[in-house]
Amino acid sequence: MKFELGTMLFQLVMFLILFLFLKRFAFGPLMKTMNERQQYIENQITAAESNRQEAEELVKKHREELEAVKREAADLLDNARRMGEKQAAEIVEAAEAEAKRAKDQAVADINREKELALAELRDQVGQLSVMLAGKVIAKELDAAKHKDLFDEAVKEMGEQVC
Repeated sequence: MKFELGTMLFQLVMFLILFLFLKRFAFGPLMKTMNERQQYIENQITAAESNRQEAEELVKKHREELEAVKREAADLLDNARRMGEKQAAEIVEAAEAEAKRAKDQAVADINREKELALAELRDQVGQLSVMLAGKVIAKELDAAKHKDLFDEAVKEMGEQVC
């Protein structure tokens, strides 16, 4: 194989012309498109990273707000439970006081009625005793008359008591 300098120079010049032609019309637009595509991808990656950070911040903020709402709800439930217990205790206390007052009133009424009944019974016993003594004195008594008189007094006492 023999190298010819003229052919080699001609091929080199043609290669350079072809290379410049390809660089201007093929490689230039291709490189421009590739650079634009690379820039677009980098912008998309930057935007995605920014969106991811914003989303993480929003998630963190929502979690904090959710925790705050949970704490507030727990506090409200706790307050409501305490208020309910307090009201229940007040109601029970009021009911117990009312029951004690009603019981004391009933005991006082019973004692008053008892005293009235006893006083009336004493009056009736006194009247019956006087009446019996009067009858005993008025009659001369023998055993049979005494028994009849006693039975009659007991019968009258039973009618007056009822």
